[in-house]
Amino acid sequence: MMSGLCGAVEEKAGSRPLLQAKVNEYKENQNISYVSQRLILEKTAKVCLVPFSLSDYKPNEFKLPKSLLDKNSNNEVACKKHKKTEIKKTFREILTPKMKATTSSKTESTLQKSSLDVHTENHKQHMSTSETVLLSVDKEGSPDGDSDEDTSSGLDDFSGLSPYERKRLKNISENANFFASLQLSESAARFREMIKKRQPSESRRKKPKKRENGIGCRRSMRLLNVDPLGVLLPETPTQPIVVEDENPLLPPGPLEMTPENRDDNSELFKGFLRTWAEVNKTSSKNTEKGLSSIKSYKANLSGMVISEDTVCKVTRGSIFSMALHPSEIRTLVAAGARSGQVGLWDLTHKPKEDGVYVFQPHSQPVSCLYFSPANPAHILSLSYDGTLRCGDFSKAVFEEVYRNEGSSFSSFDFLAEDASTLIVGHWDGRMSLVDRRTPGTSFEKLINSSLGKIRTVHVHPVHRHYFITAGLRDVHIYDARHLNPKGSQPLISLSEHTKSIASAYFSPLTGNRVVTTCADCKLRIFDSSCISSQIPLLTTIRHNTNTGRWLTRFRAVWDPKQEDCVIVGSMAYPRQVEIFHETGKQVHSFLGGECLVSVCSINAMHSTRYILAGGNSSGKIHVFMN
Repeated sequence: MMSGLCGAVEEKAGSRPLLQAKVNEYKENQNISYVSQRLILEKTAKVCLVPFSLSDYKPNEFKLPKSLLDKNSNNEVACKKHKKTEIKKTFREILTPKMKATTSSKTESTLQKSSLDVHTENHKQHMSTSETVLLSVDKEGSPDGDSDEDTSSGLDDFSGLSPYERKRLKNISENANFFASLQLSESAARFREMIKKRQPSESRRKKPKKRENGIGCRRSMRLLNVDPLGVLLPETPTQPIVVEDENPLLPPGPLEMTPENRDDNSELFKGFLRTWAEVNKTSSKNTEKGLSSIKSYKANLSGMVISEDTVCKVTRGSIFSMALHPSEIRTLVAAGARSGQVGLWDLTHKPKEDGVYVFQPHSQPVSCLYFSPANPAHILSLSYDGTLRCGDFSKAVFEEVYRNEGSSFSSFDFLAEDASTLIVGHWDGRMSLVDRRTPGTSFEKLINSSLGKIRTVHVHPVHRHYFITAGLRDVHIYDARHLNPKGSQPLISLSEHTKSIASAYFSPLTGNRVVTTCADCKLRIFDSSCISSQIPLLTTIRHNTNTGRWLTRFRAVWDPKQEDCVIVGSMAYPRQVEIFHETGKQVHSFLGGECLVSVCSINAMHSTRYILAGGNSSGKIHVFMN
C-alpha cells in the first residue's frame, strides 16, 4: 500500500516540469482575452468568476484546453499536505489575472492541440462567457483519507462542480446568446435618436390652408343667388320679420260677450244671459246676522259633499281667481284663468257641460274677480294686461272700466258700497284710485307707495276708507282720504313676516281681524278692532304653503258667514280644503275622495249658503254643497 502511494507521488512530481512547460508554451503562442484553467487534484474545486463584457463576447469561441488539466490520483492521503503548498505556488506563477488578447481561429486550434492528462478524457465543455475565470484548486480531503466518489469514472471537465454550478453556467451561456440575438443596444440607440428628433407638439391646432384653385364643397345655386347657367340674379329685398306677441292686448273699448265654447246665437246662451240678468231682482238682500256657534257651524259643514256632477273643467289653464254669485236660488261660479279667460258655470243646468260658458275678455292672467255688490248682474275682472273690465249680462258686453297699458294690475276692491269707486293695486307697488262715474278709462289718482310689489288689496267692510295691501314682505294699512300722489305713508305696518306674503284680508263683517298668508308656512291672524299705530298678533297657524312653481299660491280667505273662520287650500294627502278657527284650531276638512284628487289653491265661500268652490291648476272647479 505504501509503495503504491510513493509511486503515485513520484509520478506527479515528474509531471510538474512537463505541466510548467506546456503552460509557458500556451502563454507564448496564444493571444486571448481571458484564460480559463482548472487543475483537478482532489475532489473539491474553488471557482472564482470575474464579470465579462457582453460587447466583446462571441458565442462558442473558446474551449477548455485539456492540456491544463491533470489526472486525478486515487486520493493519496499521505502526500496531501506536502503537495498542497507546492501546487498553490506553482499556479500563482502560471496563472496571471487580466490577460488581454484577441481571439482567432489559431488560438482555438492551439488550445485543442495542447492537451494535458486529466482524469477525464471523454467530454468537453465550452465556456459560455468571455470572462476571466481564475481557478485556484485546493486539494482538500478528509483526514481519514476516505473518498466519496470514484475519480476514474470518466467525468467531464466540470466534474469538480456541483450540478447546480454546471446548470448555472449553462443558463448564463444561453441567456447571453439570447440577449445578443435581440440586439437591445442597437434598438435602444434607435429609440434615443427618435426621441431627440421628435419635436414638441403645438398647443394650438393650425388651420388648414385654403386652396385657391381647389374645388370646395358643393353649395346650392339658390343660396348663391345664381341661375342654372351661373349668372348672378338680382338681389331681392328682404322684408322685416314680425315677431307676434304671445299675448297681444285686446283692443280698447267694450267687447262682446261671446262664448268660446259654443255658438253665441244659440237659444241656450240667450236663455243663460236672461236668467242671470234677472237674478238680481229675485235675490234677497244679505241681512246682518249674528255668528252661529261653532257646533252648529261644524254640523252644517259636515253636510257639504262633492260628487261627479259638481266637478267640471271650466277654463284653459290654472285658475287664479274665483267668485260665487250671491243668489240664493241658483248657483253660479265664476273663475279667472291664467290664459285670460273668464269661465261661468251654472250648476243648475243638466248635463253640467251645458251650463259652462267661457269668455276671453283679457289676454293675460285674471288675478281678481268680484260680483258687483250694487248689481249682481255685473262681474268685474282685473288682469295682468293692465285692464279692468265689467261684464254686463243684460247688455252681453265686457265694458272697459280702467286701462293702463304701461302697467300690470294685481288686485282691486270697492271703496264705496255702490261700487262706484275702486282701489287698484299694481305689481310695481303703485296704487290707482278709479271712479266709474267719470267718463273715460283713466285713473283719478296714481299713488306711489313704499312697497316694491302689491299682491292683494282689500277694503275694510265697515270703515271703507281704510284698505290693506300685501306687499313683498310687509303688510300696510292706508287711509284713502289721505293718499298723496307723490307718495303716501301707511298708517300701520305689519312686519312680522319673514318671507314673501301672498295675501292679506279684513274679516268680512266687522273687519276686527286680519288674516295673512306667508311663504314661511304660517297663517297669521291680527287684531284690527282698533286701528292705531300698532295691531297685535293674535294667532299663528302652522300650515304648508309651499305650492311650488306650477300651482297657484294659497290665499287664505274668511268665510263671509262666519268671520272667525278662514278657508285655505292644503298640500296634505288625501287632497282636501281646510277651515281653521281664529284661535288656530282646525274646524273642518273637506275630503272629496276620488272627486278631489288635486290641490285647490283658490277657494271661495257663498255669502249666505253653505257652498264652497275650489279651483285647481288644470282649470277644474270642485264644488262642495248641501
